[in-house]
Formats: sequence, C-alpha cells, structure tokens
Amino acid sequence: MRGENGVTPPILRLEEVNTFYGSVQAHFDLCLDVYPGEITCLLGGNASGKSTAMKVIFGLVRPRSGRVLLGGEDATQWKTPRRVAWGLRSVPEARRLFPFMTVRENLLLGAYLRRDRRQVAEDMERLLDLFPRVGERLNQAAGTLSGGEQQMVAMARALLGRPRILCMDEPTMGLSPLWVDRVLELVQTINRQGTTVFMVEQNARAALQIAHRGYVLRHGVVTLGGTASELLDNPLVENAYLGGKAI
Repeated sequence: MRGENGVTPPILRLEEVNTFYGSVQAHFDLCLDVYPGEITCLLGGNASGKSTAMKVIFGLVRPRSGRVLLGGEDATQWKTPRRVAWGLRSVPEARRLFPFMTVRENLLLGAYLRRDRRQVAEDMERLLDLFPRVGERLNQAAGTLSGGEQQMVAMARALLGRPRILCMDEPTMGLSPLWVDRVLELVQTINRQGTTVFMVEQNARAALQIAHRGYVLRHGVVTLGGTASELLDNPLVENAYLGGKAI
C-alpha cells in the first residue's frame, strides 16, 4: 500500500518518543521508521536505550510523550496483547526459552493465538525445512541445546505466529562467530520470504551488512540514520557506536 505521495508508508514508526525511568530520561525525541519488507537495525552500545526502545514498541514501557504507530494507526495506548494480536512477534534477548519443555512445545507456544490448526502444522513443516537442526531436536529439552540452536528455536517460535514485524533483540549476543554468520543468514532468508524485520544489535558491522537501513542510538538520542550502505561508509558510525567522540 502506498501513501498519498506514492511512497510506501512505514509499518512501524516511533515519533518523537521521550521515555523515562522515574526522573531519568532514557529517550530524547526518538524517531525511527521501519518499512514493510525491509530489515531495519537499531545500533548502539550498552545503556544507549536500545532495549528500552523494544519495550516501547511492545508497550512494556510507556513513553511520557510521543507516539508509536503500527500500520499507520496510533498504537501508543495499546496494551501489549493488542500489539501482539496486531502482528508483533519477539525474539527476545537471551532467547527466553522454557528449558524443561521440549523444543516442539516451545515452538507451539508461538502459535497460541492461532486457530487454524491445519495451517499451523503446515507452517511447522515449512519452518523445520528452514531450520533443519531444530527438526532434529524436537523432542529434546530446550535447555540442552547450544546457544545457537536455542536462537534458531526462538526465531522459529516467533515465525510460527506469522508476524507482520519480527522484532529481534540482540540476536547475535553470546554466539560464536560461526553461529553469528548462520543466524544472520537466516534473518536474510526470512526477510526475502516476505517478513519485515526490526533488530536491536550491538554488532554494528554485521547488522548493517544484511540490513536495508539503520539508526545509531547513543545515550537515548538517534545520532545517525540512513540506508545501511550509507552508515557502513560513514566514519562517524564507529565513534558513535563505540562511544568515541560525540557526534
């Protein structure tokens, strides 16, 4: 769908968001757009406000001012279940699987809002083709899997909910370089199959190499934004990301 000016509108927009924890301000007029069919990354170091931005998107933290728009609708006052019902799905930081439940049981939790049981079964088969390693471990307790395997389970679980936006919080955290490459390849594959992806990430270079556009967040302020290629070529990205000289 295109807007009045012929440009595809963002499917997710944060508009001049100001977020506080008590008297401490976490975001200062935070603005970002996520466009349908793209991978958008939000980059920054520790305490930059990245994870809080994800909480704002899901309604877990309410901004003191500003708006959250989903599909062009003002969703700022929506509670989390309504946002999930709209189509947000999360791959949380540190995976957050239920360790004593089987992989299959963890996966099916992603379909808890769905009533189309036959289609769920078909989607499960399709996802196991995409994540064959997950298929090999369906009856294992999720807590016995490696970090990379758990990340794939978390991704498949979210995809079983048929997300309009797949939101990923630090998907490469704690993974070996081999698993980082594999997870990012899967993110690209998922996106090519039609899923819009928003990811919060510290690994700036790796994220920008697969993203369409990105934003750099520093102390709650977006200091840079643009296409991924523009940010990769910008010498200020490293300073902003690593906490060097202020931009």
